[in-house]
Amino acid sequence: MHLFRSYNYQVFPDRNAMERSTIRGISWTPLPEAVDSKETMKQFLSDRILKAARALYSYLMESNAGLIRDRKHHLKTYRQCSSGKELIDWLMKLNESFQSRSQAVGMWQVLVDEGIIVHVKQEVNFHDKDTQFYRFLDGEFGLSHATNEKDSEEELQEGLSLLSQMGPDALLTMILRKCPSQRTAEDLEVIYEELLHVKAAAHLSTSVRKELAAVLVFETHAKAGTVLFSQGDKGTSWYIIWKGSVNVITHGKGLVTTLHEGEDFGQLALLNDAPRAATIILREDNCHFLRVDKQDFIRILKDVEANTVRLEEHGKAVLVLEKSDDSASQGGSGNGSKYTVMSGTPEKILEHLLETVKLDSNGNDAADPCVSDFLLTYRVFMSSSHLCRALQHHGTYRSEPSEGSELEKAAYALNAKQKVVKLIGQWVALYGLLLKEDHATVGFLERLGNEVAEDSRLSNMLREQMRDRRRTRVLENGCQTLTRPSQQFDWFSSCEETVGKLQPIRAQDKVLYEIFRPDANPVTLTLPVNSSIQEILSSVVQSGGNHVLVKMNSMGDRAQLKLDATAVFTSLGLNERLFLCGASQVDQLTPLVEQQGPEQGTADTMEQMCSKDLANQLTNYDWELFTAMHEVELVYYVFGRHKFPGVTTANLERFVRRFNQVQYWVVSELCLCEDLMKRAMLLKKFIKIAAVLKEQKNLNSFFAVMFGLSNSAVQRLYKTWERIPSKTKRIYCAYERLMDPSRNHRSYRLVVAKLSPPYIPFMPLLLKDMTFIHEGNKNYSEKLVNFEKMRMIARTVKIVCGCRSQPYVPSSPQKGLADRMFLEAPAIRISTYSDHSLPLRSATHTRQYVQDLKVIDNQRRLTQLSRTRER
Repeated sequence: MHLFRSYNYQVFPDRNAMERSTIRGISWTPLPEAVDSKETMKQFLSDRILKAARALYSYLMESNAGLIRDRKHHLKTYRQCSSGKELIDWLMKLNESFQSRSQAVGMWQVLVDEGIIVHVKQEVNFHDKDTQFYRFLDGEFGLSHATNEKDSEEELQEGLSLLSQMGPDALLTMILRKCPSQRTAEDLEVIYEELLHVKAAAHLSTSVRKELAAVLVFETHAKAGTVLFSQGDKGTSWYIIWKGSVNVITHGKGLVTTLHEGEDFGQLALLNDAPRAATIILREDNCHFLRVDKQDFIRILKDVEANTVRLEEHGKAVLVLEKSDDSASQGGSGNGSKYTVMSGTPEKILEHLLETVKLDSNGNDAADPCVSDFLLTYRVFMSSSHLCRALQHHGTYRSEPSEGSELEKAAYALNAKQKVVKLIGQWVALYGLLLKEDHATVGFLERLGNEVAEDSRLSNMLREQMRDRRRTRVLENGCQTLTRPSQQFDWFSSCEETVGKLQPIRAQDKVLYEIFRPDANPVTLTLPVNSSIQEILSSVVQSGGNHVLVKMNSMGDRAQLKLDATAVFTSLGLNERLFLCGASQVDQLTPLVEQQGPEQGTADTMEQMCSKDLANQLTNYDWELFTAMHEVELVYYVFGRHKFPGVTTANLERFVRRFNQVQYWVVSELCLCEDLMKRAMLLKKFIKIAAVLKEQKNLNSFFAVMFGLSNSAVQRLYKTWERIPSKTKRIYCAYERLMDPSRNHRSYRLVVAKLSPPYIPFMPLLLKDMTFIHEGNKNYSEKLVNFEKMRMIARTVKIVCGCRSQPYVPSSPQKGLADRMFLEAPAIRISTYSDHSLPLRSATHTRQYVQDLKVIDNQRRLTQLSRTRER
């Protein structure tokens, strides 16, 4: 069975000045003629789970039937059952790739939730214990379903794959159902990780989330229309919607709003000790909530206040710290606790971080993540020149203590300077050549470099740090040598660009602008990437005219650009173009023929290319784009590039545009292919490309291909879907589950958590996460920098750093998992190729093809083409 579900996940990098960054997430668009109801989805999953249970039960009876037998416990006999521990042991031996017993517990919990296996005492949670017994309901579900040996092996692997995908959700629900006092440390960590992605908890500090994990109560209600509480009731709990939605109703106004998954309600009555201000009614069946009772809520607030330290100067707070129970190895004082910066003035935050930097005998500091958090986000609340002045002040004026012997004063001064120099070394290592674009920063570094060169203790420490950095760069770039450093001291000696890869776009790089007049004649000119609209207009027309610059997409949507908007070149969409016209001519502009995309597809060309070769070249090119992007561009992009003078987000926007391009490439090729059989072969090829991309850990292009396949114009091609093999459909359905946006894309996050670098993450979701944090938290709290927000932003940015912490090695020609899944025999197909087709299969030609994809991004036209192919 194939579920026709339409997704759309396109990122629109509209970077006009003074406009807030916007990211449009997944849009679930049910088709009227498609089978797409919630009940159908539930039934579909139940059928697949039952099929998995039959395969698992059959193999259990074949390999170890003795696990199911009569059991005696506390003078009572339980007929034909297995112990929870034995079932876990058997499953762990069956698949050695399982990372923990809790993973296997989650898989059995799926079958418990479906009622396929039951606890002998009807308990709802699966327990990994010898004294907890479970029965398979063979008679009710027909688990002894006979299949041939080949099919049974295949069904077993598919069943294990499905249960391993669904297991984490079942395990989490099981943990939440536990009484809070019965949760283990591992359980609390699982809940805490989930709260990181819950909208209602986005503004909470780390310590508060951890306390919430220990007190949350899982509450469910089965029927829509159930009144959770009424206006005027006494406030007893705070609720977070875990699943489902509720209506908020007040006297006199009726329905005020609807709250959905991840949102919360009921907090105000607890804070103010006031009656409920509204009535909450369930909007749909089977709603789940996370509940925090009033006494726990108040206690957590008191704990936060008790663990908060406020430092004041001249009667005003300048730094707010929170005490946390972390080990001394994380920068604590050695007594089992440390103070984490929550908010403060930029200078005081920097001062505190410098004081916590630890230096060993070799001058190397124990890495404190707060320092890197600060360096990644400092531009949000202070300029680079401001940071330079603060560092100079700390290294110069705080280096002479008023008390102590001369020896102690000298040691203190050296220690302070070492910390400043060490932090600056980390700053340069993080930003690299980007700092060279700031003249004030370069001047500061030159002056400091001269001082360091005169002090052998500082220069030796810094040179050692740079050698370590060079070794790291060699590892990250996967090459053995980089340019040898010169003997003369240079802050940027380890920051040169890697030879042979796609070079990053710098803010002052010049690019070719192509601007069209109303008659479709182009004007070309070369200007810096960050040129403003005013500068572009001045280069094209004489001053005093009534000209405007307009960008227009393939659907004819027009946007007149403001004069102070910058970097418009990199913000253009796939088939978007710039037009120059008079203000009165804007409404008469029409898209160019070239904006409509290709008239014919490249199915014949793709037919002669191996799926794995296409996937390899897609991944190779994606890695070049991904590594050309500096991680700090994510910060500029989310907060608004116009707030950071002299920077560029061109490389990030180029990478994001690539996601959209690959997505529409899939849709365009399938809708342009006229022959039904070729279209079915092409559809199968794209599914295999997705499989290879996932195997190569290129999640960005994997999701681009999958969202292309889930586009409504592709999903409605029923005859095409009917002609692909059932096994290919099952693989597609398994991948489709990874696109499930529920619980903030939990299915995807669980997959990523198991990956080791290098891998390419799903970039639109990272941007969505950062936007979620940015919009849910203020930059300042009581006129102090909200450093807890900066820490959350930096944590997401560091995911990009982690993805690239190991060198990417291009895929080997050996058969991988995707090849075994599809079991294609390309040699048979190759024998039908002519000599003229051989160049098309070369790596060079394939690379050129994937780098220059021609697409249609007009959804209306794609839908029309789809209806032309299959009415």
